[in-house]
Amino acid sequence: MTTVREAYGDVAEKLLHFVETKTTDQTGSIMKVPVEAYLDADRWQREIDLIFKRLPLMLAFTIELPEPGDYKAMAPMGIPILVSRGQDGRARAFLNVCRHRAMKLVDEQENGGKGNCRAFSCPYHGWTYASDGRLLGIAEASTFGDVDKATLNLTELPCQEVAGMIFAILTPGLPIDVPAFLGGMLEDLAALKLETWYFHKAREMRGANWKVAYDGYLEGYHFQAAHPETVTPRTPSNRANYEAFGPHIRLGYPQHGIVDLKDLPRDQWGDRENLNYDFIRMLFPNFAMFLAPEMCQVAQLYPGDAPDRNVTVMNYIFPQAPASEDERKKLDEMSDFFFDVVEKEDYLMGMRVQQGLEAQATGHVTFGRNELGNQYFHRWIEHYLSQGTVPEPHLRSE
Repeated sequence: MTTVREAYGDVAEKLLHFVETKTTDQTGSIMKVPVEAYLDADRWQREIDLIFKRLPLMLAFTIELPEPGDYKAMAPMGIPILVSRGQDGRARAFLNVCRHRAMKLVDEQENGGKGNCRAFSCPYHGWTYASDGRLLGIAEASTFGDVDKATLNLTELPCQEVAGMIFAILTPGLPIDVPAFLGGMLEDLAALKLETWYFHKAREMRGANWKVAYDGYLEGYHFQAAHPETVTPRTPSNRANYEAFGPHIRLGYPQHGIVDLKDLPRDQWGDRENLNYDFIRMLFPNFAMFLAPEMCQVAQLYPGDAPDRNVTVMNYIFPQAPASEDERKKLDEMSDFFFDVVEKEDYLMGMRVQQGLEAQATGHVTFGRNELGNQYFHRWIEHYLSQGTVPEPHLRSE
């Protein structure tokens, strides 16, 4: 069986070939996607209902909730969610909703939605819940009336903690099997040992339709035109390799210095990530990770409150916690640099794409043979929207 490092070495060999021959990974034909796919409100709602509410989503890093009692509140797509680590050490996810009168227990806007407590107290009437979701107490219960407290625990969501990340499905009662969902990506992600990193901060940015934004993460064809001073000095444009693991993609990009691999033994090429080539790890439908030796940037994309908007949470984690205030400021500067590149270059361009889509209103956009990651992504969307009647796609069509 091929190891992760051996697989990286094979990718490096392909990337070197692409650079030397001035070509790239390709599929068999171009693909046309109707403009309505980015505009239609009914389709947008179906994407939320059949994809974002039914598939495992990465909601938090293990290192965000390291201790019993730690919690994180968020509201993806307006759905109030509470992730909590119980006193038993297990991470769980709940609807952040009191079972009495539906008040949010924790405000996701206060302290970044994070904290530590043994119990949650509803700010409306004071009902209290344990960190594992059990209803502990009803304020002045003698006046309230007879209720079965065991039936009024917080509404739990399917949740699993895997490879240093906490995944949940936003619909109660659905089965969850994150290792099966990740498939061949699990070994790759587990090897990163994200549970040993340091979580620095997260920032939100807003942009166009969620697919417009995600399309930008899936190809390097735009590097020369869109990032001439930020990305192109490190990475040549339109040179990439794609590997598929179910709906997920490991996207490999060469650095300009990939030609230096020829000076090293072939069995060392798999150890050269970030030295001669880079990976973007994409988890369907909304996760994009760029890992570098000194930091890691993870984007979580969610549909916004209308078809033409998305909310993206950019997370920044580092191998080690800062040892001083000066080091902390340096981590801030590094995080903000990467954030600004995405917001001021990619997301600004995405907003302009959205304007163009709305002006055109009919017709289609075209993905080239060299944009096979985008083609694969859109075919998986169709698969899920069809509820399985459209077959699972192949990365490279004939």
